[in-house]
Amino acid sequence: MGRKRMEEQWWRGELAADIHQTLRTKERNLPLYKAHSPQIGMRRYFIDLLTVLSNRCNLCPTARHLAIYLLDLFMDRYDITVKQLYVTSFACLLLASKFEEKEDKVPKLEHLNNLAYMCNVNVVLSKKDLLQMEMLLLENFNWNLCIPTAAHYIDYYLYASLGENDLHNGWPITSLTKVKAFMEKYAYYFLDFSVQDHCFLHFRPSLIAAASVCASRICMQVSPAWTTQLELLTCYSWEHLAQCIEMMLIYYENDIKEASNIKKEVTIQHQQQEVMENLRQEATTQVLFQQSSYHPLAQHSASLSQFQSPVQDLCSAYRDSLQAHRPSTLLAGSADSSLHSYAALQASLQPSAQTLHVQMPIAVQVALGTEPSHCISMAYGSSYFSGCHSYPAGCFDG
Repeated sequence: MGRKRMEEQWWRGELAADIHQTLRTKERNLPLYKAHSPQIGMRRYFIDLLTVLSNRCNLCPTARHLAIYLLDLFMDRYDITVKQLYVTSFACLLLASKFEEKEDKVPKLEHLNNLAYMCNVNVVLSKKDLLQMEMLLLENFNWNLCIPTAAHYIDYYLYASLGENDLHNGWPITSLTKVKAFMEKYAYYFLDFSVQDHCFLHFRPSLIAAASVCASRICMQVSPAWTTQLELLTCYSWEHLAQCIEMMLIYYENDIKEASNIKKEVTIQHQQQEVMENLRQEATTQVLFQQSSYHPLAQHSASLSQFQSPVQDLCSAYRDSLQAHRPSTLLAGSADSSLHSYAALQASLQPSAQTLHVQMPIAVQVALGTEPSHCISMAYGSSYFSGCHSYPAGCFDG
């Protein structure tokens, strides 16, 4: 009866109506759920655990829903410790898979322990514990696991969920196959949603399946919401389904709001990350290319142009003075003559030095001596690493 076992699609066969009637008959004898379990607050956690385990084991929906229903009925009758609840959950999953699936689809003990470790379940299952719990469950249910769930009805109702006269957004349906595929997804969404809240256990499984189909038609804007054909097939009128449908649509709306809030939070976090990344890049750019606290040379091109002319004059005057005094200074090596030449040179350049307006500190050093090579150097206070740069203005031979 599993949805994934396509070779056993009983809802398409000639005996579909008889099988449906048999399920409805067994449904009347289901035990009453009282919601008296002392661990009912932990129910949602174990339902989610069974859902994850069944998906990892690739079990059919009927096996998953049967495992959840067995756990609900067993918890409703007994006070079970938390550790025993884990063993009970795995045992219910094993029994349901043995009843609904083929033998090769039944999970093995090693695989279940691996899944338990992946789900952060601090329990190591043993073969003895599982066998004992399976025996206890079978005795509790009088060895009868033929218990109808909503998943046993859903495919039978989905098979007749759309008709040729149905409208989609007020227009005739052009592709029944596509619309039916989407409706199947919606129906299984509502079906899986119904097991999360124990309040749905007060409805019959067949009614939950019919309400899932009707809620799917409403969400997909297929009209009418409930047809005469579906009413005859399910034996439920709109009045029978109204309460269950209302609960499903409320949960659906809350789920949509929660998903929208999560999406907004993710979007805001993404935008904040982008802003922080941009600020980080801007800060890095400012560190690498920020303007120095010292005035760069490029900003004082006018001062440099004013300074280049006196330097050239200085070089020319100094070269002329060397040529005029070269025989006496170099051959005689007289210090007085050198000092006289330097004093004369300084006196001749004094007016230019007074009229020179330079914003940056300038140091002009003229090295005179007996060596034939001389160099003039200028120091400027502009650097990222030091207070000054030295720029050689020129070298010449006497």
